[in-house]
Order: sequence, then C-alpha cells, then structure tokens
Amino acid sequence: MMGSAYAQDTTVPVVAPPPVVVPFARPHAAAPRVASAAEAWGGERTGQEATLSDRVVAYRIDAELDAARHSIKGSEQLTWRNRSDQPIDRVYLHLYLNAFQNEGSTFFTERSVLTAHGHSRGAATLKKNEWGWIDLKRVQQGNAALKWTFVHPDDGPATDQTVARIDLAEPVPAGGTLTLDIDFLSQLPRVVERTGWWGDFNLVAQWFPKIGVLELPGERGATQVRWNVHEFHFNSEFYADFGSYDVRLTVPTGYTVGAVGEAQGAAIEGNGTSTYHFRQDDVHDFAWIAAKGYKTLDGSWQGPGSPRVAVRVIYPPEYAASAPPVLKATLDSLSYFSSTLGAYPYRTVTAVVPPFNADEAGGMEYPTFFTAEGYSKIDPATYDQWDIDFVTIHEFGHGYFYGLLASNEFEEPMLDEGMNEYWDQRMLRARDQRILAPGSWLRRAGITPSMEVFSYERRWAGLDRALDPLGENSWDRYSSSSYGTVYSRTATAMHDLEERLGKDVMERAFREYYRRWHFRHPSVADLRAVLIEVSGDARNVNDIFDHYVYGTARIDDRVEAIDNQEVLPQAGSWVKQGERSELVADDRDAQVEKQRDAWKQAHPHAKSGSAGPFLWRGTVTVVRDGAPVPQTLRVIFADGSNEDVRWDDDRRWARFVFTRPTRIVSAELDRERKILLDANKLNDSRTVKSDTSASRRWTADVAAALQAFYAFVVTL
Repeated sequence: MMGSAYAQDTTVPVVAPPPVVVPFARPHAAAPRVASAAEAWGGERTGQEATLSDRVVAYRIDAELDAARHSIKGSEQLTWRNRSDQPIDRVYLHLYLNAFQNEGSTFFTERSVLTAHGHSRGAATLKKNEWGWIDLKRVQQGNAALKWTFVHPDDGPATDQTVARIDLAEPVPAGGTLTLDIDFLSQLPRVVERTGWWGDFNLVAQWFPKIGVLELPGERGATQVRWNVHEFHFNSEFYADFGSYDVRLTVPTGYTVGAVGEAQGAAIEGNGTSTYHFRQDDVHDFAWIAAKGYKTLDGSWQGPGSPRVAVRVIYPPEYAASAPPVLKATLDSLSYFSSTLGAYPYRTVTAVVPPFNADEAGGMEYPTFFTAEGYSKIDPATYDQWDIDFVTIHEFGHGYFYGLLASNEFEEPMLDEGMNEYWDQRMLRARDQRILAPGSWLRRAGITPSMEVFSYERRWAGLDRALDPLGENSWDRYSSSSYGTVYSRTATAMHDLEERLGKDVMERAFREYYRRWHFRHPSVADLRAVLIEVSGDARNVNDIFDHYVYGTARIDDRVEAIDNQEVLPQAGSWVKQGERSELVADDRDAQVEKQRDAWKQAHPHAKSGSAGPFLWRGTVTVVRDGAPVPQTLRVIFADGSNEDVRWDDDRRWARFVFTRPTRIVSAELDRERKILLDANKLNDSRTVKSDTSASRRWTADVAAALQAFYAFVVTL
C-alpha cells in the first residue's frame, strides 16, 4: 500500500494541568505526632551545599522612615520558588501590622478574652494616632496589576486583615519562580507588643508584606500540599521560609540604626537623610531599629566552626549601665550555644536596649537581632543582674531555636519558647548562677533568698492545674497565663527527662537535633524521634511526650504515712518441733518485760534510737495522685542508717515494709529533687516527729516562695 503524500502529525500537545485550590493548614493545628520525612525541606544540610539553607524566597526592599509620623514607605521585590509539584495560581501575604489597626483584629479580639483569665504582656491601651497598620498600595506580576482580598485561615473575625490572598495573572508552574513588585505603607503603632515606637525610638518589626509557607507532604505532619499562613493571634509569633534579604533603609541623619544582617559599607548621606544598606542570607525575617541619640558598644567573638562575629549593643543614654552586661551575656551565649548545640553561622549579632516606657519592645527576637532589658543601675549581687543576663541569654538563644531551627511558632510554640527556656537555664546552671531576690529590703533584713534556676521555673509551670498540652498551638489556650506556662512547663519537663536520660545523653541528643534540623523546620514529633534514637530509651521519652507534650498529666506523689511496730512474741497456739504449745497474752507480756530488763542490764549506756531487744517492722505508705513517674524512696532509721527502694510501676499507692533493728524516723521521695514536674514537693517527705531538718526545709521553701512572689510582682 502506498503511503500518503503528507505525514499525519500524531503529537499530543502538552497541556499544563490546571491549578488546584491549595488548602490551608487546619485552623486549630497543633504539634503533629508523626515525624517528618527524611527529605523534608530538601533534606539534611551537610555543609557541602552551595548555600547554608535551601533558599525559597528573596526580598529586595527600599524603605524610608518618616520619623515624625513613625511610618515607613516601602517598595519590595519578592521572588518566591514554588517547591511543589503543582501549579500555584494564588499566594498569601502576611500583613502583620494590621493586628494593631483596630479592635476588630484577631489579635485584639483574643486579647480581650485571654487577658481576662490571666496576666499578659501586650496589654497597652492605644489612643488617638497610636494605632498601626500596613496598606498595600500596589502588587504587580510583570506588567499585570494584581488584586487582593483578605482571608481568614483560622476562622477569625471578618474584620481581621492580617492575611491577604493575591490572585496571580499567571500561575507559577511546579518548580517555577514568582516575582512580585509591591509598594506598601507601614504605620507603626505605639509599642504594644514586639514592635512600635516610643518618642524617638522606632522598633520596626513585622513591617513588610511577607509570603506564607507552602508545606509539602511529609513536612510537619502535612499529607498534601498546603498553605501555612495563620492570622496574627494575640499569643502567636511567626513562621517563614529561609531566604535572602537585601534592604536599604533611609532615616533622618542623626538616628542610630541597627538591623538583621551585615551593613554594606557606610551610610550614604544627603538632604538630611542617611541610607543604610543591610544584607543577610539564610534567614527568615528582617527587623530594624532607628532611634535618635542612641549609643553603641561593640565587641567581637570567634569560636570553632564559626566566622568572626561582630557584636553590637545599641542603647539609650539612660540605660548606659545595661550595655556592658548585655554585651558580656551575648558573648557568653555565643560560646555556650555554639559549644553545646552547633556553630553560630552568621557574622553579626545586634542587641537593642529599649528606652524607658517601652518595656514591651524588650525581650523580642529576630535572626541576628534581638531586644533586651534596660536598667539605669545594676547591682551585681541582686535580681537586676540575673534579669539582664537571663533576658539577654534567652533572646540570643532564640537565634538558635527560632532562628536556625525555624520551628512553626504559630502551631508549636514549645519548640521555640519552651526549648529555648530549657537551654537558657542549662547555661545559667552551668555558670552556677542562682536567682536572687529583687530589691534591697530583704538584704537589709538580713535575708537573701535565692533559688536554683530550674526550681524557679517549676513555680511558674502551672503543674497543679495544666489546662493545655504543651504541644497545643499558641492561640487555643485557656488564658494568656496558660500560654505562659509553655516556657516554664517545657523547661521543667525537659529537666525531668534529662534527669532520667542523663545530662550527657540529653546534650548529645540536642546536638543531633540541631545538626539534623537546622536550616529546616522541625516538629515536636521530629524532636521526639531524635531523643529516642540518641538515648535508646523510648519508654522515658514517650512518657514525657505522651503525658505532658500531647497531654495535661499531673504528678503529685506523696509520703502518706509511716507506721512502726516492734516485732514482739505473738500470742496464740503454735506448733514447734511437732509439739503444739500455747502462749497467752499475759505470759507473752511477762516474757517481753523480762527480755527488756535483761537487755537494759547488758546495755546500760545504750543511746536513744539504738537497737533494742526486739526488731522493728516499719511500713511506709506512698500515694500517687496523677501520672506515674519513676521514684526513689529513701527511708531513714533511728540508728542513722538508710535504705533506698524504687517505686517504678503504675500502682496508685504502695506500701514498703522494712524489718530492722531500729524504727523508721523519716521517709522521703525524690531526695535529690530530680522530679520537678511534681506539683507539690512539700508532701514528698514525712517524719515520725518534728525535727530541725524539717524546720529548715520549710523555712527554705517559704523564703523561696516569697522570692518567687516578689519577682512576679516586679514583672507586672
């Protein structure tokens, strides 16, 4: 058969699949229970890659501060890579400053409820011209102007405008990149929480349109591609992709400027303004400060595996006394965190001391940049020194747990706030730095209460009435106070796990956690998997996670009773050597008296509490109100001897019987105070009669409680 003169084209044109609507992460998402896939977030970073992180996004921003209005006019070029295997036809931007534009935001709506049931920071009342917001002026993809609408991924109030959906003119193909050109105007609020102005001080944070995170299956419990882009909740913080920031900041000449990253040369002066250029790769946020009349104090640090780090403290003149201790604590933190977790990879750290009346700008963290606390005078022998050290260490530590490990602070605040608190207290413990009472009136009275750092933590951990699991998200909380226990209860739980596994094992596990997950986004389940793998002790790791991370268990083991009985001859009918005999009570009593008299004659100088003619049977009863925990019970006898027994089972109560030459005088659970999750440590011990050691213990606990209360009052 002859063929056709024209060949038929049978090629099927390739048609890209239409975009599908990508769902949001669940409105009430919390810590996942399933570990992430090994290849999540591009897999482990070995250090051999071209970049430290798998950079997903890049921001080029030009911003100009209007110091009189505390507003920032900005233009931004955002470049984002679609990591998924499907086209994306819409993206979502965080507009965090809109949390402060009115009382209809999710932030203010939740604040009114949560602060009604507990104390919290961020409770300031805004007056006229003190609100803050961010207005999108233009969003453009190529030559196409794009439209946006406000959405509510967490089913928040319709009046919230902290998340905007941008409908694209052209979908971003799988593996492709998107470039958006954005103009915006950011109005800073008077300082409420984390950002804002006071006088000539401007802390510029959460200030630019920021793209949400597209999570893939196998990442943080995701089973399908999803957008993780939560509203700005009252208790929530942040979550974003790693990337690069190239930012130019124009401010009035004479203002001191500090920011995330490295300054690129000197400021360019002209027309009464100064333009600063900062760059930083492999971070996931950018914040800065512009303040008139502020001073700087500089230092440097070098450690194994790290570049030389330039450290700067920026401070107001009234808090000049705070600058040297903040600098020292920062340098010490670089050494401790680098040696115990992993090398610090950046070239800068900037610490900012906020001014008087702007306390809520203190204690906040961004990559390579944080805010500390300010004091006009510091007595090294008081609480002031501890507070400066602790806040500085804590905020620097966020550079690891929030910055480098980049967990999702919306959904898993314990991975940042809680784990950071735990590691901070480990550092203070390593320095043997106890917490001293604030103020001087106690010292004038001759009393200087102090407390070991983890003992202090447990007092704020809500151990007696835990209403929310540690692994709950940041906003589904009974109260702000309940959210606050994420710090102390996590630190306490990790302390107790460390006591079970061993300090060295715990440190090895956290070094591996950092090695495996830095520059990625681990979940609680990923941390648990590493702890089990390194320790080889699934039982104890799962016990802590099941009871306290995913649950709200309570521990309260107590010594309920001590009973002593002499082992005397027993009345009744007995068979001895095949013959039955009877011992009546009267004869028994006479026999006992005869043996007592004979023993006294043989031991005329016997001291009280020494052995006698008969043995003693002592019984200690212990009771468990709450979850089981491995315990050691120490029993002390009148002759000064002691015996330790283990109580490591699920019984709600137990009795331990001892037959010894002398009676029991006291019994104590957890003598070494390793179990700080126990809600009531005062009932861990019992004595047969009062003695001075018990009195001293009560005195110490009362003094410690007084100190803790006083510290709490000072923070209000």
